[in-house]
Amino acid sequence: MASSEALTPAAYIKHHLQSLTSLSDVTEGQGLQNIADFSFVNLDAIFYGVLLGVVVCYVLRQAALKATSGVPGRFQAAVELLFEFVDDMCKSIIHNEQSRKVIAPVGLTIFTWVLAMNAMDMLPVDFLPRVFQGMTGEHHALMRVVPTADLNTGLALASGVLLLCFYYNIKIKGLGGWSHELISAPFGTSNLYAKIVLMPINFAMNVLEFFSKTVSHGMRLFGNMYAGELVFLLIALLGGAWASSGSVSLLDPILFVFHILTGLAWAIFHILVITLQAFIFMALTFVYLGQAHDHH
Repeated sequence: MASSEALTPAAYIKHHLQSLTSLSDVTEGQGLQNIADFSFVNLDAIFYGVLLGVVVCYVLRQAALKATSGVPGRFQAAVELLFEFVDDMCKSIIHNEQSRKVIAPVGLTIFTWVLAMNAMDMLPVDFLPRVFQGMTGEHHALMRVVPTADLNTGLALASGVLLLCFYYNIKIKGLGGWSHELISAPFGTSNLYAKIVLMPINFAMNVLEFFSKTVSHGMRLFGNMYAGELVFLLIALLGGAWASSGSVSLLDPILFVFHILTGLAWAIFHILVITLQAFIFMALTFVYLGQAHDHH
């Protein structure tokens, strides 16, 4: 949190929307960046993203190691229900049985990983930054703890899905078949001269389709989580105004009670948001990979 003399609502929000870009520059005014500036590496997003990925892999591995053929426990039953849910959705979209052996686990990994990263938004906005400040001794430590509220994370995940789409296009259709599809669809024709004229248009349309799907895939996740993070910051300001002012007015206790009520209501609603966004990201992954299996 910013120092008390600079603790205005705008400064508070601006501070919490900045990423840690250098371990040697953890103070306010250093290592700052715009949310769409790709010239820096956001260390906090990478750290929490990798950490949560390891935790998710460990939990799923433990479920696999402890699986029994008898009556399952609650943990095993929950993981089995989740696996069956993802597998059924994959079967309804991907009709190639061999491809599903890879795509279904990918979908399960995406859902659980994105859900875990989204769930970091449920932590109090100042909790982990305060811990980091205590460890580093800095008074203005930068620390964003929701990796999916970073545009770089969403686009990185979407880019991974794009590479899988390229792979399955080539695997299912062959390099020649996919290359032919890129220049012959969506505007196909039997006329040779018209086909030659339409080739560059078809290729440009297909490139634009891949680009737009990837950008929208990543930005949809980022936009929703960024907005949720911003709402939590605004709610935090309702209760923080009293503590930062050093004095108590008649309105401050009312704002504090309103802060508790709105925080509880938004947290309950946000549980649905973080789960829905993980599901949508997984579902779109299946849809895009399913399109890679279709012939045009």
